[in-house]
Amino acid sequence: TDSKFYQISAVSAGVKEVRNVIQIAEHNKSLGLRTILFIDEIHRFNKAQQDALLHSVETGLIVLIGATTENPSFEVIPALRSRARVYVLNELSKNDLHKILHSAILKDEFISGLDIEIADEDYLLYLSGGDARIMLSIFESAVMQEINKEKILITKELLDNIIQRKNIFYDKGGEEHYNLISAFIKSVRGSDPDAALYWLARMLEGGEDPLFIARRLIVLASEDIGNASPNGLVLAEAAFSAVEKIGMPEARIILAQCTTYLASSPKSNASYIGISKAEQEVRTQPLYPVPNHLRNAPTKLMEELGYGDKYKYPHDYDNNFLIEKYFPEEMNGKQFYFPTDNGQEKNLKERLKSLWKDKKKY
Repeated sequence: TDSKFYQISAVSAGVKEVRNVIQIAEHNKSLGLRTILFIDEIHRFNKAQQDALLHSVETGLIVLIGATTENPSFEVIPALRSRARVYVLNELSKNDLHKILHSAILKDEFISGLDIEIADEDYLLYLSGGDARIMLSIFESAVMQEINKEKILITKELLDNIIQRKNIFYDKGGEEHYNLISAFIKSVRGSDPDAALYWLARMLEGGEDPLFIARRLIVLASEDIGNASPNGLVLAEAAFSAVEKIGMPEARIILAQCTTYLASSPKSNASYIGISKAEQEVRTQPLYPVPNHLRNAPTKLMEELGYGDKYKYPHDYDNNFLIEKYFPEEMNGKQFYFPTDNGQEKNLKERLKSLWKDKKKY
């Protein structure tokens, strides 16, 4: 391809190394050669280091190939990402892993000379999590542990002794962090306590901060359950406090209780939808003055200006209520909150309907 290939690792390299390659690339260009720069672990470069690549990539001085185990959406700056194509390398299939394992056994000078029987290959492949490097590392460790035996038998028990527990892929700062919390929240929202517990266990076993999960449950209790089961928010807040005080491993029980309660509760997003509509109104429509009767009048001058004039105190009326205008005149008839028929919110809906009658559409 008339190209020169250079490779650096973002773990040990910095802007200096990048600029050295760019300088070489300029020389290569004068010779009619293209320059390909491969950067391993490119997510380890910070914004300034990635910025150093931008001009050379944009002008075509270098062809950049970056490898990362992270989601480029989070770890590669938008300006660089927009000038690149993203290719996703998925975890290896069971068949792929099988081929790699047996190829290694046949081709490795040392291992090929040993008498090895893998009694539970499926379990070895399972432990790898789709990563050939992990699989080969576990396999090599198992072989070395039994190296003094005439025949090496790799059993499930031996593999368990090697690894102790399955390597759980979970990066608290990367894509899997967001994937798992998303699956967890959607399972609770979807009223599936079993799936919610599974995703909760995945996060906790992977080392997720239990307080992060507890915070998300507080938000969910208000956003997705709301007035259909107001106790959900109370329990979620109590769970956060308890998790903060107790810590792991017992905190997992508290999170499980809160998770199963919220997942099993009736759902309503009426409050969330209501505030979203109100915010949209504020952002896109004129902001009218507060009506005089709703204004605060802490001084005599404000009283003389009519602040608070003709305000009717609801507690002076039957049932502590009267039909009154609380919007600016130009907004009369506006409605943002539409309570559902789910759970306890149905009682609120019926009460509001009886109070406002035909003035609001409940």
